[in-house]
Amino acid sequence: MIKTLHASPGTADENAFAPPVITGTSSKEALDILFHALLDVARRHEPELEAVLHGTADISNFTPEMLARALQVQGIWFQLLSIAEQNVAMRRRRQVERSEGRAALGGSFARVLAQAADSGIAAPQIHALLKDLRIRPTITAHPTEGKRVTVLEKFRRIYLTLRELELPRWTERERNGLMNELRDQIELVWMTGELHLEKATVEREVAWGLHFFDETLFEMLPEVLYSLEEALAQYYPDETFEVPPFFQFGSWIGGDRDGNPYVTASVTRETLKRNALASLRRYRDGVTHLGRVLSLTERAMPVPETFRGELARALAESGDGKAIAGRNPGEAYRQFLTCVLRKLEATIRRNEGGRPSGPDYPSADGLINDLRVLEQGLSDAKCTSLATDLVRPVRRMVEIFRFSTVRLDLRENTTRTTETLHALWAQQHGGRSPPELQSAAWKEWLLTELARPRNPERSFDDLPDAARETLATFALVGEMREQLDREAFGAFVLSMTRSVEDVLGAYLIAKEAGIYLDTAGTEICPLPIVPLFETIDDLRAAPAIMKELLGTPVVRRSTRWQGGVQEVMIGYSDSNKDGGFVASNWELYKAQSKLTALGQDAGVPIAFFHGRGGSVSRGGVPTKRGIDAQPPGSINGRFRTTEQGEVVSFKYANRGTAAYQMELLAASVFEHALQSERHAAAQPRNAFDDAMEALSGASRAAYVNLLQTEGLVDYFQAASPLDEIALLNIGSRPARRFGARSLSDLRAIPWVFAWSQNRHVVTGWYGVGSGIRSFLDVRGEEGEATLKRLFEESRVFRLVLDEVEKTLLMVDLDIARDYAGLVADQGVRERIFSRIEAEYALTREMVLRVSGGAELAERYPLFRDRLNGRLPTINQVSREQVELLRRFRSETDEDRREAVKSALLLSINCIAVGFGATG
Repeated sequence: MIKTLHASPGTADENAFAPPVITGTSSKEALDILFHALLDVARRHEPELEAVLHGTADISNFTPEMLARALQVQGIWFQLLSIAEQNVAMRRRRQVERSEGRAALGGSFARVLAQAADSGIAAPQIHALLKDLRIRPTITAHPTEGKRVTVLEKFRRIYLTLRELELPRWTERERNGLMNELRDQIELVWMTGELHLEKATVEREVAWGLHFFDETLFEMLPEVLYSLEEALAQYYPDETFEVPPFFQFGSWIGGDRDGNPYVTASVTRETLKRNALASLRRYRDGVTHLGRVLSLTERAMPVPETFRGELARALAESGDGKAIAGRNPGEAYRQFLTCVLRKLEATIRRNEGGRPSGPDYPSADGLINDLRVLEQGLSDAKCTSLATDLVRPVRRMVEIFRFSTVRLDLRENTTRTTETLHALWAQQHGGRSPPELQSAAWKEWLLTELARPRNPERSFDDLPDAARETLATFALVGEMREQLDREAFGAFVLSMTRSVEDVLGAYLIAKEAGIYLDTAGTEICPLPIVPLFETIDDLRAAPAIMKELLGTPVVRRSTRWQGGVQEVMIGYSDSNKDGGFVASNWELYKAQSKLTALGQDAGVPIAFFHGRGGSVSRGGVPTKRGIDAQPPGSINGRFRTTEQGEVVSFKYANRGTAAYQMELLAASVFEHALQSERHAAAQPRNAFDDAMEALSGASRAAYVNLLQTEGLVDYFQAASPLDEIALLNIGSRPARRFGARSLSDLRAIPWVFAWSQNRHVVTGWYGVGSGIRSFLDVRGEEGEATLKRLFEESRVFRLVLDEVEKTLLMVDLDIARDYAGLVADQGVRERIFSRIEAEYALTREMVLRVSGGAELAERYPLFRDRLNGRLPTINQVSREQVELLRRFRSETDEDRREAVKSALLLSINCIAVGFGATG
């Protein structure tokens, strides 16, 4: 039986659809409305599933088709639960702001600046921070999103309708209409289905990413800047601050070639054009709206002479000034906006591949300037509020998104870049084999080629296809920066960076592709080259690599031209897969500390790009706490992080939530930068560092010992839906980089995803108990006192222990044992499961001993309540998944196997939605 997540309300007539009015901030009313709507849809289409929703169904005899329907309805209910929770959280935040003021709202600029003013932080420090503030969440194409865009749109409409139902103004007739609309959207979700029917394409992923800009981000991101301006004016009233467009979005979708053969240079070119058109079309809508509302006439107010001059210029430039002026006589602002709109239309036609019929905007700067002219013209006419409230939001939008919507990163791994360099070497040396990669001869060749003037006549026609493709992708940078926007690209991220030579090789490929700013190709690379350090060994090597790089002339020149900051990306997923949860977090912390000090010594600040995923095993932690736990001085107002799959949906699908999440991120970065010195003084170093080092080493040893246990790969593959996850079609990229079947080449996403599906979740806790016990065995009572102090005073250790406790609540060893039963070899099964079972008991005991808690995560009652509300259904679906895996793997009839597969994939999706994370 599937247990219900929602006790159905008792009514006299259970067939009546009469949900209650939402009146308070409790989620119960919202849940009742959504439950009744889903129940009504189920009754009309699959009456047998009403019992599933009530938790009274015996599904042991369900056919695979009916079981798939049962799993689908549970997955829909999980989504509706999340919608209700987001809605209630938004109402609670509004209630706090109404009753206590915005400074009482956690995660707001008002709170950060109120505290800054109270603690004596002076305005010059704020000015300096604003000058350097750069925040860029980056949406990736990682395959962790199970929902199709068409389903996302329907859930968005459900959220909006639920919000409308909160309002008390509706008549009974109007309210019934809203109820019908809500039920219709749920019915459409029911009939559409959430799963992709075929493998996702890159083009579809691009559409998925742009969906969030069209729905929320174009409108709400300018609001974040306004929120900061408002808080600055309130808490520093005697100062005038210039708030730059510090918050922008990056993207990997259509630019991430690492392990994805479907991302080609032509795909990247089309992605850039689609990104550009998305922003241009939104600006057209904004300018069209301004033209409709700004119907100011000279008869009512004089037009400033300065603006008359700008209008005359625009009319003359249009080539049709007389007709434009005649269409709106006496309406100078509408005439000006008509000129702007025509140039925008011409720009759109150019980007669509057509020929502009008149002047266009070569870049976003021209449009920004015209909107500033309009703002100033309105202000000079004493219509400052119209300039601020109507024109400025559009101008802010253009400043943030420019003609590219996002800053597209290119990403490739060193295996591919090295193949390209070998091809270049062979072409230059008559086909001879190149020197060893780590040899002095190889480095000398790279440095010599970087210093030598580029031969513009050099042909690459005889190079292998892969090498020409890599060069063509780099060549796009120069072409598209000129054609679309100078900020169309973010950076080139080099995965699997393991040496100085790897990074120098990327600089050389950029040079050979002809994107250097000087014709000789020896001075400046305009595209930032960002090394990505992923494994623990790579993180440890990073300081030495970066020290040498920052001493290389071409790197220093290029970095200086790019803004004087060198970016470094650090990977949470692979370091966790490599060494376990504690070791990963500690090695990341140490690497950032050392690199920050290195950058200070070298006079080139290092900024970090955090490669986080959705689950805690891949760096997915609460935003503010994750930023607070970064080493002092390591942010300095510059922060980049990946936003992957289901995290993007959770954060940005709805406007209120999106505005909150963006301000939370920005305010947390702002606070960390302002308080960095204080944080450093508040955290004792030597004793704590020594303790963390010991814990990290011992926990990693236990984790690696599990990985090296004979038969682990066979156990993992059999006792989890690892291979079946690939059938979900939730991403265009393969699950393995190079097609091998070993543990080492398996991507971190399916590694984490499969361990969470089978309820072992070892990636989020395994080894922690052994690490703590080893520490206590060596240091005794003094060691226990040290750990308790760490728990109270160390941000990074507290974050680790808190997240471990939360993760342990997701583990269910009874269910995990059922999955282990899928392993045919009894010896392998018992050997590995017994280790996991023992380590779980030890970890539970040790973390509670350190935290002093009576039960896991008792410090987080809302988290516990939310999870406990979902676990009965998740647990049942997990048990059904075990049986479905057994049937799917043994079924020989293709038709029956296909039916089982559909139910199995829905079970994977349902568990992921229930937990709120996939990989």
